[in-house]
Amino acid sequence: MDRSARSRLPVEYITRALLRRLAAAARRAPRGRVNHNFHAYDDGYQRLLNVVQPGSYIRPHRHGHPPKSESFLVLRGEIGLFTFDERGGILEARHVGPHRETLGVDIAPGVWHCFAALHEDTVVFEGKNGPYDPATDKQFPDWAPADGEGKARDYLASLIDRLPRSAPRRTRESREAT
Repeated sequence: MDRSARSRLPVEYITRALLRRLAAAARRAPRGRVNHNFHAYDDGYQRLLNVVQPGSYIRPHRHGHPPKSESFLVLRGEIGLFTFDERGGILEARHVGPHRETLGVDIAPGVWHCFAALHEDTVVFEGKNGPYDPATDKQFPDWAPADGEGKARDYLASLIDRLPRSAPRRTRESREAT
């Protein structure tokens, strides 16, 4: 998966076969996740699939300098989405997924956030303003451990513990009403 260049195809379909291939790669990846970029780094709009396994730690971050909004749409599985105040207090912890009332989220620039995969082979379509510059893409807080630090696994578990226990799944009646 070439992360630096967009597909050479003028149209690239998001197929079940692609999702299976990416999920297998994420299961083998040391960090438990892979990205499949549809954009080139210099594109004005970044589009990607983020395929994540439970236990993969995505450090809280924000996109503030330069300010960039970010959107997630969960195509498969489920995530716990977390937003934070400036000192790391959780503002919201929410279940997001295709079988939940909340399918996705749009996050304003400068909002501290992260998500955790709650099911195997979770697939998130992500969109964000570009171009991509690794030096300025994300700002990380001092209050959250870095990816790979020993405390990261415990911190991730503490976030997941803050999710509502009785978050309702969408019922057949609620699906028919939409």
